[in-house]
Amino acid sequence: MQSFTVVLDACVLVPVTAADTLLRLAEREMYRPVWSARIITEAKRTVERLHPELSAGQIDHRFRSMSEAFEDASVSGWERLEGSIVLPDENDRHVVACALVAGADAIVTNNIRDFPAETLAPLNIEVIRTDDFLLDLFDLGPEEFAAVIREQASDAMHPPLSTHEVLDNLDAAGAPETAAELRPIL
Repeated sequence: MQSFTVVLDACVLVPVTAADTLLRLAEREMYRPVWSARIITEAKRTVERLHPELSAGQIDHRFRSMSEAFEDASVSGWERLEGSIVLPDENDRHVVACALVAGADAIVTNNIRDFPAETLAPLNIEVIRTDDFLLDLFDLGPEEFAAVIREQASDAMHPPLSTHEVLDNLDAAGAPETAAELRPIL
């Protein structure tokens, strides 16, 4: 299944629990994540703005760890395509350009309206909300997905989290249906 390639938009990399869940599922080769340096820069800036209590070193460590764990995730060469893409928000063109260069099947974002299906369908790129993507992965491997959540809770130290607190965080990060689906089995 790892051949299913997905661009993770900056907005899904900001909430730490959602990003952690997505990346742990990718580590289990349920899909292949990709991003560009610009997506990472946007995510970093947003984390800095939303969490001024975090040091630049902490934020850099988080994103450096992602890059080290997924050495082939960073896509370059998208810049040449950016100007040819028409979207409601010009600032999102780079995400589609990244998807095209990576040969991505989908873009996972919570900003669906910024990526109209009628624009992306001819490019064979699906746009999917985080919650829907996680539900799809859950359907593919419910036991494996539940194991990821248990592992995530077990690894959480600052602060420590129970499995239900991980699910609460997923809910708050835009994945309420996924959290609801997992609650009865955790």
